[in-house]
Amino acid sequence: MDHYIHDVPGRLRVKNPAIKGKGWIAEEVGGLLRQIKGILSTEINIITGSIVINYDPRTVHSREILGVLRRASYFDPSRAITNDQYIHSAVTKAGHVVKKALFGTFVEKAFEGSALSYLAILI
Repeated sequence: MDHYIHDVPGRLRVKNPAIKGKGWIAEEVGGLLRQIKGILSTEINIITGSIVINYDPRTVHSREILGVLRRASYFDPSRAITNDQYIHSAVTKAGHVVKKALFGTFVEKAFEGSALSYLAILI
């Protein structure tokens, strides 16, 4: 995943891997966000590359905040996925894992006690 965005009125979370481990970039982003009227607080986590922005939706809109981040090259909307897309991707991956596990169990049971199972042990 490159960029991630979760937006509810008054709270915006943006994840950008370019921030991971780079305190100086986090400071730049924090300074940039503090200049925007209507932002109440920011929390930047350099371990996860996550920026949580609490704002007054009557004063500023998340589109404006994302626009400022985009213009400063701290957000690329073409590489961003939403919370719904993230959840869909995680559920799809989990489904594939479960399907493989069930298929493996079925094959194991099908050959249980057969000559092929003994041969598999030797290999």
